[in-house]
Amino acid sequence: MDSFLKYKTFIEKYIKLSRVEWTLFKSKLSLRKFSKGEIVISQGEICKELLFINSGLARGYILGVDGKDRTWSIYFNDKNSNMTNLFLVEYDSFLHQKPSSISIEILEESEVIVSKFEDIQTLYNLKKGERFGRYMAEEAYSFLHNMILDRQTKSAKERFEIFMVETPHLLEKVPQYHIATYLGITPQHLSRLKSLNSHLTI
Repeated sequence: MDSFLKYKTFIEKYIKLSRVEWTLFKSKLSLRKFSKGEIVISQGEICKELLFINSGLARGYILGVDGKDRTWSIYFNDKNSNMTNLFLVEYDSFLHQKPSSISIEILEESEVIVSKFEDIQTLYNLKKGERFGRYMAEEAYSFLHNMILDRQTKSAKERFEIFMVETPHLLEKVPQYHIATYLGITPQHLSRLKSLNSHLTI
């Protein structure tokens, strides 16, 4: 099976590519594998690559002044994924080539498709490449907007219930502390919510 097929299928949800156009896109891509525990990018480094998840699981996290890390995002590729789940990237760092605000850690063995910053800029010179880049930027903004809005307006119970409806499989795959900090609650609060909402895990 073509290792780049998932990426091509994803791209073509937004833009239709001719054989020649896909050949050009594909020429700018490469494959890479990561092992569990590897750090893809560290906070303070410049994000120079856009990584599409073929398989695996990862998380983005912020290291606070107290030395504790807090999960910013969870990355995976399945039927519940959206554009912001599918890419291991710190968009602001990547777009502006400035130090990253987050680190990205691999939670299970992962295979990714790599695009370098310079190659993405070349593709943006193409009409369809520029259009795809615009869609990505819009999705990234929408994700950030809705995440902040949810944390400001929804209760912990509501955030947990949404998590369980949309991505229940992550509860067994991602360490509980990471899920708790992703939801903006303590691990103890997460345990209580799991007990109160056990019907959601069935």
